[in-house]
Amino acid sequence: MGKTALVIDDDLSVLRNFKRLLIEVGYEVWGAKTGKEALSEVNQRSFDVMLIDFKLPDMDGTDLIEKMGDKANGAVKLMITGFPTIEASIRALDLGIDSFVEKPVKSEDLLALINQKLKEKQESSQ
Repeated sequence: MGKTALVIDDDLSVLRNFKRLLIEVGYEVWGAKTGKEALSEVNQRSFDVMLIDFKLPDMDGTDLIEKMGDKANGAVKLMITGFPTIEASIRALDLGIDSFVEKPVKSEDLLALINQKLKEKQESSQ
């Protein structure tokens, strides 16, 4: 079975671009525009990678991670934001986010970070 990803972003162009990028490198990809949609997806399946926008219309990304609880533990979780703050970064890292990414992000940089974090997670679980 191939790798799976969930892209969570209320900006449809960002959502579409991230989904396309991951599909091009072999991921099976789901998308969500709200925290509520993301929670529904996480309750239906597990994911290898989650790209989570910090500012969603119904909650922020850190609240979403809290609500996902154990269901998100196995995934590499990247918090993506156009408005980074130290407080948000610290809270996200405390909740188990693997990395904080500032928009805009280059495709090759995002893929390199995803691959690095997947490798780290795999090595730590052995």
